[in-house]
Amino acid sequence: MTEALIMGVLNVTPDSFSDGGAYVDLEVAVAQAETLVAQGADIIDVGGESTRPGSTRVDPAVERARVMPVIQALTARGIVVSIDTLNASTAAAAVSVGVDYINDVSGGLHDPEMLTVAARASQQLDVTFIAGHWRGIPDPEHTRSAYTDVVVEVRDALGMCAHNAINAGVAPDNIVLDPGFGFDKTGAQAWELLTNLEALTDLGFPVLIGTSRKRMLGEVLADVPEAARNLGLVHERDLTTAVSSVLAAQKGAWGVRVHDAAGTAQAMAVLRAFESAPVHVSEAETAPVGADAQAMTAKPLDRVTLTGLEVFAHHGVFDFEREQGQRFLIDVDAAVDLKAAASGDDLAATVHYGELAEAIVAAVAQDPVDLIETVAERVAHVTLGFAGVHSARITVHKPQAPIDAVFADVSVSVERFAGGQTR
Repeated sequence: MTEALIMGVLNVTPDSFSDGGAYVDLEVAVAQAETLVAQGADIIDVGGESTRPGSTRVDPAVERARVMPVIQALTARGIVVSIDTLNASTAAAAVSVGVDYINDVSGGLHDPEMLTVAARASQQLDVTFIAGHWRGIPDPEHTRSAYTDVVVEVRDALGMCAHNAINAGVAPDNIVLDPGFGFDKTGAQAWELLTNLEALTDLGFPVLIGTSRKRMLGEVLADVPEAARNLGLVHERDLTTAVSSVLAAQKGAWGVRVHDAAGTAQAMAVLRAFESAPVHVSEAETAPVGADAQAMTAKPLDRVTLTGLEVFAHHGVFDFEREQGQRFLIDVDAAVDLKAAASGDDLAATVHYGELAEAIVAAVAQDPVDLIETVAERVAHVTLGFAGVHSARITVHKPQAPIDAVFADVSVSVERFAGGQTR
């Protein structure tokens, strides 16, 4: 079932694009944080400097004067807090009073000391570093929004952010990535990133999505009748924020960053109910057609199964995976008609599992690739090359995958049929 954390935005600034000036008073800010938590926020993201398009930088000392009293008040109440900052000195101060997250929209690129602070916080206090994608303070005119392929370029840049953080000493389990909606990306590019979010989650790190009240949602509302825009919400983009956050959760987002926790919490409840309902599949949907039907229904019920075949290989998206290598476990379930082999006690009439194992090990250990999906396809091709194999179900396990969570296994399964048929 899809689960995504809700990060509530608390800007204690006079000039943020959506709520600037609303929470500069300490008591008002703390009350807003408590309201967000009561409405379903898991984390409160406190920011003391606006990064809205065209914003002007403030001195880190001013930023700290804004955020530190609020953070101290919230952590004293047991609220999980994130510090939204570009400045290493502010991040270090926030860590000293108990924040659990450093949220740097520059991904460590703005302040050369940020990764050092993040590494120390990760090692000593298990603090998570959220690395955003950016090309500087967002340009209102989108002069830095030129991409040949926005998904590939953002994916590669975030992968490099993660690599730099790990090299600096941040534990891989303490890294979250953020594609930076609103940071030098047009609305169309932002929607392309959201639609193809799997390309980012495939990097192996949790992904935070922040569409809240962004221009991309305002552009969508331009096509909605005026009377349908203001529904009594705090902000006319809060409903579209909740919808886009649910779409992000369905695509595998670890968390969503929002100004309105209540609407997003309701939307997430609907998503949980939707995904927990049983799915009924009709016979018409599952029945193969024509020649494919004949091939699949003729598939023998006899099986040759090989499980837990261990191979050390250098596959993976990250450089450290390719350099260091890791264990992969392979399961093969091959459909073979074993009647002749059994009746004649004839090895030639079945699959020699020793030879199959050797062939699979050789295929998996060869040139590195990014995805275990590719490895699974490789193994299926090898298995179907053995005489008599009608189909093969292959599972590739990656038990040492770089994931920011406690887990037992990650695996991909494919089923392939002789003659190139798939189901």
